[in-house]
Amino acid sequence: MVPLRLDGRQLAFHKAIMQPTFNARTVLTRSPWTFVALWLKRHRKEEALFYWQQAQRFHQASAGLPLESAPLLLYYSFMNAAKALLSAKAIPFSPRHGVTVHNIRAATSKISLSNEGLKIQGDGIVPALAGYYQETDPARDYTMKELLFNMPFIHRTYCLTYRSQKQMFIPLRDCRYVFDANTATVFCHGMLASEAVESKLKLSLPSSLIWIDTSAGQFRSQRSIAWSDPSRAAASELTALQNLHSTLRIDLAYISGTQALWYVKANVAGPRRMLRHVPTIVLLAMHRMSEICRYRPNELSSYLDGQNNWLLSEFVSMSPEQFLDEISSEITGHQFLEPNIRPPT
Repeated sequence: MVPLRLDGRQLAFHKAIMQPTFNARTVLTRSPWTFVALWLKRHRKEEALFYWQQAQRFHQASAGLPLESAPLLLYYSFMNAAKALLSAKAIPFSPRHGVTVHNIRAATSKISLSNEGLKIQGDGIVPALAGYYQETDPARDYTMKELLFNMPFIHRTYCLTYRSQKQMFIPLRDCRYVFDANTATVFCHGMLASEAVESKLKLSLPSSLIWIDTSAGQFRSQRSIAWSDPSRAAASELTALQNLHSTLRIDLAYISGTQALWYVKANVAGPRRMLRHVPTIVLLAMHRMSEICRYRPNELSSYLDGQNNWLLSEFVSMSPEQFLDEISSEITGHQFLEPNIRPPT
């Protein structure tokens, strides 16, 4: 078993979900806004460029705003970034938001994230984005608590807020594609971080992954694809690798930062484990937050005065970087990192 290499570089796991450009060099930039805009211009995606520039302006306008008002502008930034992705990929979509309130709270019920409901509608931007990602979650209605639980970048904050909750996102110290000469196949290989190996979380992998060595925390993908040479790839092999990758990314997520921190999405008790990707989940949650800000300021005050203050604050402050990184990678097929920071080898 040796690392798969393309153009002389080892093939680590990729941020883009549907159409990663595996043989492209990582883009080093402090902000992907300009690179993506130039990429859209170069590929003559004028409509997508318009949406992307709108997204950037809303993002800039949100800077420095308090928690009580930032979600309004952040939602429109996220929505326009999603529209840029859909337009760039020639995915038709209705101009409707595609999500609405789902009232599951009785008149006398306590204000809580567990009964703050929303529903995905039949058409609009959100269902179009979910369709692009080929999401298979049968549910259409969720609570804010479920959405926040399924976000890797605030998951630790979630577990500190709800202290009885077991961690669903298990940290990895390695995740890459490897070549097995005995079978002439390629599959995904990963290793849990040392602190995860020592816990019982290693017993709860999703069905797309299987253990190689539980004592060392080594696992691999259930599926593999035929491959002829570990140092090069035919066009058909790259297509097969993209297809394998898109199926695995529902169970392997990352946190954006100076380097991508990868996590496996385990099976644990708690709110439902959504079969949706992070951009869809974030867009849903920010839509709900924006509506609470606009129409129910008294309830927003209740949230901010209660135990969810830190969790909601972390969501609003951390989601822009994560969402932008995910959508930028998806539009261009590239991965983005900040310059002058060399990830460990």
